[in-house]
Amino acid sequence: MKKLLFGLTTLLIISCSEKPTGEFSLIGTTNGIENGTVLYLDNKEVLIDSVVIENNSFSFITKLSKSPLQVVLRTKDFSHYRFLWLENNPMTFDASTSDFRNAMVVGSVEENLSQILSKETKLLPRHERLKIDMEFVSKHPKSLHSAYILSVYTTTLGKEKSKELFDEFSLENKNSEYGKSISKYIKLNKNPKIGDKYVDFEMENTKGAIEKLSNFNDKIVLLEFWSSNCGPCRKENPNLVKTFERYNSKGFEVFAVSLDTKKGSWLRAIEKDKLPWNQVSDLKGHDNAASLIYGINAIPDNFLIDRNGIIIARNLRGEALNIKLAEIMPVANKT
Repeated sequence: MKKLLFGLTTLLIISCSEKPTGEFSLIGTTNGIENGTVLYLDNKEVLIDSVVIENNSFSFITKLSKSPLQVVLRTKDFSHYRFLWLENNPMTFDASTSDFRNAMVVGSVEENLSQILSKETKLLPRHERLKIDMEFVSKHPKSLHSAYILSVYTTTLGKEKSKELFDEFSLENKNSEYGKSISKYIKLNKNPKIGDKYVDFEMENTKGAIEKLSNFNDKIVLLEFWSSNCGPCRKENPNLVKTFERYNSKGFEVFAVSLDTKKGSWLRAIEKDKLPWNQVSDLKGHDNAASLIYGINAIPDNFLIDRNGIIIARNLRGEALNIKLAEIMPVANKT
């Protein structure tokens, strides 16, 4: 802990020794990267700027859309990449004696905090890392990095704990993009369990028309959460297609919610996997409204809903889904 506090003090002293100019710059050194290699600055897959590396050196002098701003600095093929926080200050990036991902970045308070937290948690198992991350969020309610971390963990923590931490945030943090995402989760989340009635919602289908889950009342419905870039989801799709073909005529439906952000990727996946069922998405990724309502931590995930609208199972895959449907479909078809 003493080393950790010393590191924080040192980084803050270095950061504060340069007087902020109110303008962003990033001067960098690398090692072993060929001349002419292009480095890109991206924010959520949106290109901000690019430069060419010469003699293992590069520099960005770019106008930021906002500050602080979380970005990824990367080569075209992602063979070298580094996530970092940019601020409207002179910043330096030093990978001259380290690999690219472990470069020392100076000049951003948020990046300093992020580096220290990362060093403390990177070798810990997930449950211990979560504990340390939440302690950080609790101790740094004004840090935008705290808002980012909490936005990632909301569905893992649940509504009550997320709200407890969110309520302590500064007004600026609450109004940030991450704060708005957390607030949306707290507002929408119902986290229905097996034995509960399903929670209805509406969303646009592939043609832009509104579809409701309640449109399929009196059916056995598999509410399926997936996305085109989810490997396990795509691997499971052929099994689900076979199940759908076997049971659809008996009253079985699939209502699929995509956590995609790009409509083209979503539509191409539907076509390539030959998915015949109802599809909806708001193209907001993990900020998808239905995903927040149902408390989805990871995909693929699903809820099996009976003819009375009661959730009777969750996350059934392959043969487990077939066994459950074989068990309930004859009963469901009795008059």
